[in-house]
Amino acid sequence: MSDEIESKRVRGTGWKSVYDTLRNEILALALPPGQLLDETTLAERFDMSRSPVREALIRLAGEDLVVTLSNRSTIVAPIEVASFPKYVEALDVAQRMNTRLAAALRTDADLKIIAKRQKEFEAAVRTGLHLKMSEANKQFHMAVAYAGKNTYLASFYERLLNQGQRMLHLHFEYLERTGDGYLLTDEHELMLEAIREKNVERADELAHAHTRQFQDNFIAFLRENYTTDVAFGPLAAAE
Repeated sequence: MSDEIESKRVRGTGWKSVYDTLRNEILALALPPGQLLDETTLAERFDMSRSPVREALIRLAGEDLVVTLSNRSTIVAPIEVASFPKYVEALDVAQRMNTRLAAALRTDADLKIIAKRQKEFEAAVRTGLHLKMSEANKQFHMAVAYAGKNTYLASFYERLLNQGQRMLHLHFEYLERTGDGYLLTDEHELMLEAIREKNVERADELAHAHTRQFQDNFIAFLRENYTTDVAFGPLAAAE
């Protein structure tokens, strides 16, 4: 009987291992934008039926990491460079609003969490592993958002951060390869200090500069012509 229960448990949660693996591979660009994700092939790879694979793909689609085409095939979501200016515009607004609120409303407990997340980001940077770095960066900014006490703005911000993690991976790669800039740690420290001092205008200024640095480095990456193995759409000017 116990074997039967264990079998049912594994079948019921099998999608999670598929989801976690594919999500990590998509974010790290091991599965490049536009890559076909065939259910049968994935089921063979993970040694399970197609049902948990399908569930994993549905959840990834909910995070805008995969796209189902009109012919019902599923691909890794393209990085739409043409829509990048609009993405940055939304990110800038969300980042500034959440950081302003954090500076105005943070508690001492919030401050401790933000500082802890910053230390975790610094530790991730030292590993040189981009996936860990992008996840730790997200956790830092979400700690800031939670300190702002507006769940609607925090949720919107989290969705934008999720959508931008692959671009952030390229941002990190560009900075490491060229030595042109720094890996956000200094800016995080300055943001933390502004929030600690409850300096709303300084926090806003730093949040905006943070977005612009990400934008400028991502565009510089594209202009470097280092895109032969990543599928991008046409580039639109980002002002």
